[in-house]
Amino acid sequence: MPKENGRRAAGSGRRSAGPAPKPWWRRALRALLIWGGAIALLGAIFVGTAVFMTARELPSFPALQSSQNGQMIVVRARDGSELVSLGPSYGKWLPYEQIPEVMKDAIVSVEDRRFRKHVGIDPIGVARSVMVRVESGRWRQGGSTITQQLARTIFLNNSRTFGRKIREGVLALAIESKFSKDEILELYLNKVYFGGGAYGIDAASRKFFGHAATELSTAEAAIIAGLVKAPSNYSPTADVQAALSRGQVVLGTMVDAGVISEAEAASIDLDAVKIAKEKGQNSVRYFTDWALPQLDILIPNTDEPIEVWTTLDVGMQRAATQAIIANVPKGAQGALVSLDDDGAVRAMVGGTDYVNTNYNRATKAVRQPGSAWKLFVYLAALEAGYTPDDRVVDEPVTINGWSPNNSGRNFAGEIDIRTAFAYSKNTIAAALGNEVGFGTVASMARRFGITTPIDTNPSMVLGTSEVRVIDMTRAFAAVSAGGTSIEPYGIMKVTTTGGELLYQHEPTTGQVLVPPYVAAGITDLLQSAVATGTGRAAQIGRPVAGKTGTTSSNKDGWFLGFSSGITTGVWMGRDDAKAVSGLQGGRAPAAAFADYMREAVKKRPVKQFDTELKLPEWQLEPDDEMLFGSPDEYYYTDDEGNLIEPGGPRRMETEDDLSRYEDGITQPRADRIYERGRATPPAAAGDDFLDRATGRGAQVDPGLRAAPSAQGTIRAGSGSSVQQQLPPGPNVYRNPQPVQQPQ
Repeated sequence: MPKENGRRAAGSGRRSAGPAPKPWWRRALRALLIWGGAIALLGAIFVGTAVFMTARELPSFPALQSSQNGQMIVVRARDGSELVSLGPSYGKWLPYEQIPEVMKDAIVSVEDRRFRKHVGIDPIGVARSVMVRVESGRWRQGGSTITQQLARTIFLNNSRTFGRKIREGVLALAIESKFSKDEILELYLNKVYFGGGAYGIDAASRKFFGHAATELSTAEAAIIAGLVKAPSNYSPTADVQAALSRGQVVLGTMVDAGVISEAEAASIDLDAVKIAKEKGQNSVRYFTDWALPQLDILIPNTDEPIEVWTTLDVGMQRAATQAIIANVPKGAQGALVSLDDDGAVRAMVGGTDYVNTNYNRATKAVRQPGSAWKLFVYLAALEAGYTPDDRVVDEPVTINGWSPNNSGRNFAGEIDIRTAFAYSKNTIAAALGNEVGFGTVASMARRFGITTPIDTNPSMVLGTSEVRVIDMTRAFAAVSAGGTSIEPYGIMKVTTTGGELLYQHEPTTGQVLVPPYVAAGITDLLQSAVATGTGRAAQIGRPVAGKTGTTSSNKDGWFLGFSSGITTGVWMGRDDAKAVSGLQGGRAPAAAFADYMREAVKKRPVKQFDTELKLPEWQLEPDDEMLFGSPDEYYYTDDEGNLIEPGGPRRMETEDDLSRYEDGITQPRADRIYERGRATPPAAAGDDFLDRATGRGAQVDPGLRAAPSAQGTIRAGSGSSVQQQLPPGPNVYRNPQPVQQPQ
């Protein structure tokens, strides 16, 4: 019994033993292959179905030939005339047989060398792109085939998303399944974008070289083929040297591909290629380059053709261009911005030649404004309580170790604010800026639309902070508008080609920047600068208010001013900021201003300036005596209790009186400024007024007179002494010390 049980047990053990289990990794690999194969099969079925369905939906070859890409934009002037047509430009469609072989070879060599071997997607190209990415740490080589680029050009956008790449691949496979390689290359070369608005090789050839694509040379074909990678960077109209350098790279790829020999490539001189100059692209393109980017904000995203109606006046633009070209010094550049009283840009010139340089100096360049910046200094002073008739002393000034000089290094002695501004006295501007505060001047500039950084060093009063022409013009336009803010704009409305309104400019009410009396006061000063001061070259036979500006070493020259509702700013200088011989704001810029403004305002009514100074209540002293007639006709007692006889001399203020204002109050009482009973200040200074105010009756030019001597005389710069009693009235600089000029 036990033996039998033992045999049974042994047999039972042999029956339970089976084959050893397979390692886990083999089981995992087997599952991966099965499931991977299944997923791949499903994916292939999905892709195949997607490609099949997409191919069925693709337009026919003739339909693709007639389709266009890109958005057409017709830009119109204020009167509706067409300024320029932007967007896609299409040349003649070239069948495959008419496309030069060198053009086909160049584009295939640089964009897709395996074009004839893949099915729309090139796995080898993708792998090579990934390897370069791993080695360099960034994507330096694209893996898109010509077919993929064609799919993107016709059907997709340039967004870099995974979903778009999947759609691009499906479309590429569908295109390859429906069209032949020759048809695909024909579509590509007639539709791809080459920059400068040119779609297709014929449009590119005509734009860049001035002839049809059937006449392309090897050098020209290499340049065009090189544009596809980055049309905006390599376009000959944007950067000729970049286009030629890229063309040299294409020649190298053609040698590698075996379509040309090294000797042939070495014999090609790309520098000898003649680039055609653009027609109708001068002057007005500065304006369109500034205005059209605003469409991204003004209207919703749309691909349909549109018409943009702008504020530009054709006649004024032509006059502006001629004025700059006729007056700009040799080797220098010029810029001009002209605004209507509502902020509409009527003319804009950003340089002397748009074709040679499309850099817009009117809106992009930042340069020092020189004395034109004094607009903000005097605005701050007028707002603080000064008036054009206040007396000041033109004498040496030192502020925190800084001592400004006047042009000619002479001093005029005691003059009024109006004369100081008209003759652009640096010392007066420095003292005023110091008194009202340099931060206050900077705040005033910000208030009037200056957007660039502003320093608050003492020298800032002479225009050391860099500004844009359009911002300075905007500031002067605000003065012309009575101290109300102005917002420059260039687009009136946008419509579809069918007339549907997409955008309409709505007039806005500007903010009040300064009180009316401040605007009237600064207009008085600006008018004086043109009538008798540094801006005399800007006179045009009707009222003009403006200011010159010249920077150190004659690097920049400015004139900004307004007349009859038109405000214009002119700048001249070199792009490299080197000195320009003889450049001063009162010369070439003022002359260009005058040449332009004569045309700009000739059909407008003459507009007189409002310079009537209506002071606010806080600046006026209650004067009960006025009820009793003129002070010359009765006895009265002054503030100190002194008895004043009829017709007697007015009491002169003493240093003790002046010391009362040392606490920072910038404006003395009104009777320190005006004579009793005088309602308004005079209009802009005339020659008679300046003669009385500055002593020119003695044949002394206020711009050349020396500072007063210790004996109270005004000495001429020549050394001869002109004895003259200083006119009565307070000196608004506290306790001035006479300065003895060297003989």
